[in-house]
Amino acid sequence: MSRAMTGDDGLVTEPKEPDKSLGELFSDLGQEMAVFFRKEVQLAKTEAREELHATRDAAIGFGAMAIAGWLAIVMLSFALAWLLDQAMNRALAFAIVGAAWLIVALIEFAMGRARMKRVKPMPETSESIKEDVQWVKQQVN
Repeated sequence: MSRAMTGDDGLVTEPKEPDKSLGELFSDLGQEMAVFFRKEVQLAKTEAREELHATRDAAIGFGAMAIAGWLAIVMLSFALAWLLDQAMNRALAFAIVGAAWLIVALIEFAMGRARMKRVKPMPETSESIKEDVQWVKQQVN
């Protein structure tokens, strides 16, 4: 009996590995899938590493900007306090500038706290883990 088969195009095709059993073919398929998944994981690691480096570089840029901005705010605050010093007591001038920054800080704190309450860390992952735990509990019982 011939092992040749007719394809969709009407041409006769031969099996690529006619000497292998179905079990051997499935074993080969499993090995090829394992290699494929290892390569996919390696690709994901490489991409993640590249993204991490790009993110690090951006964070360094933002950090430098934050330091420069902080220094600008400090210098402008001193300048404002010394400007107010010309019209009033020096301690009162610095206290007014400090109080203004305290108000800004309190407003930012309230806004940040409100934003944190809305954060739901990895909702899909958390739900998936809960489902997995529930499935394992059902399998154990």
